[in-house]
Amino acid sequence: MKLSLDQKYEFYERSVQNPEIEVDFMRAEFKRFFGRTPVTMREDFCGTGAISCHWVGTHKDALAYGVDLDPEPIGMGKKMHLSKLNAKQQTRMHYLKENVLKTSAPKTDVICAFNFSYWIFKQRKDLLKYFKQVKKSLNKQGVFFMDLFGGPESQKLVTDQKKVPGGITYFWECQHFNPITHDCTFAIHFKDAKGKKHLNVFTYDWRFWTLPELRDILNEAGFSKVVAFWEGDDGEGGGNGEFEPSEDGENCDAWVSYIAAIN
Repeated sequence: MKLSLDQKYEFYERSVQNPEIEVDFMRAEFKRFFGRTPVTMREDFCGTGAISCHWVGTHKDALAYGVDLDPEPIGMGKKMHLSKLNAKQQTRMHYLKENVLKTSAPKTDVICAFNFSYWIFKQRKDLLKYFKQVKKSLNKQGVFFMDLFGGPESQKLVTDQKKVPGGITYFWECQHFNPITHDCTFAIHFKDAKGKKHLNVFTYDWRFWTLPELRDILNEAGFSKVVAFWEGDDGEGGGNGEFEPSEDGENCDAWVSYIAAIN
């Protein structure tokens, strides 16, 4: 039996999303750059809009726009997250079923593209076009936040797994990687609490972009400054969950990082 839509998105969010941490990170870094708390945010490739809803629900004046072309996760987001906001908060949360290259959202303080979603742009000219659109869509004091992953292990045909709450096992598999073009495919599988494995619940056909490439393209798009963030060491060979601006990162087998592009 296939996972239900409720299970599909619940398993995903338990495994890979933490809206509280991401919203706190964006607010703190924006305040570091500009000395004030950001109010408006656009979440590109928003999926269920979990980050947008948390943004709205944790600040009395916050306004958010979640942009995605796929109606399925938007519908699930309204059920899973929008419904948990109070009436006033719901008026400040806007789902837009639109292309991120042609969105009707107004200018905002913050735009984010997380979960490596922008890797869908495989050609440099297309990614540059997207970054230029983002820059135009930011307020004068504005920051574009992205995440990315890398490291030698991340380009190998391997499967990582971890246990998540609820008796679920999450699997992240690199199914294909072309070292010449950096075309790649990844998939998410789950094993439910009853031990049944569900294959290819989410699949991704991407180009693997590197941090230096992204910084170069963001600079070309006209951002005034591009800041890389690196995770600290927990003292036991792993990350501590704390990301700080850095120009010198340890070449771990696999890592996750953030970039902030400042308008």
